[in-house]
Amino acid sequence: QVQLVESGGGLVQPGGSLRLSCAASGSIFSIDRMGWYRQAPGKQRELVASITSGGNTNYGDSVKGRFTISRDNAKNTVYLQMNTLKPEDTDVYHCNAEVRRRWYSPVLEVWGQGTLVTVSS
Repeated sequence: QVQLVESGGGLVQPGGSLRLSCAASGSIFSIDRMGWYRQAPGKQRELVASITSGGNTNYGDSVKGRFTISRDNAKNTVYLQMNTLKPEDTDVYHCNAEVRRRWYSPVLEVWGQGTLVTVSS
């Protein structure tokens, strides 16, 4: 079994910064892509950012230039540095990982429980 545990959410004022972390644990051979998504009530899930094991990144248009995704492959952990936060960034942020439990296993998509980010004065 594989679990993702997110941390780092909270309340921040507009213009402030937060850093989210997501650590994967369990039976893991390798992790391909890791990413962050957000989904406000009544809205579709939105890609925030993703990163491959080789370090290639992809960002949602609304966060480009403000957010930075990184990962520590040795720790199976992905980070999201969020700067210049805006009220519209308020959301539950979910971590996602594409995991192989064995070298021959198919990719398993795993989701975390989510961490709430609130941007408000």
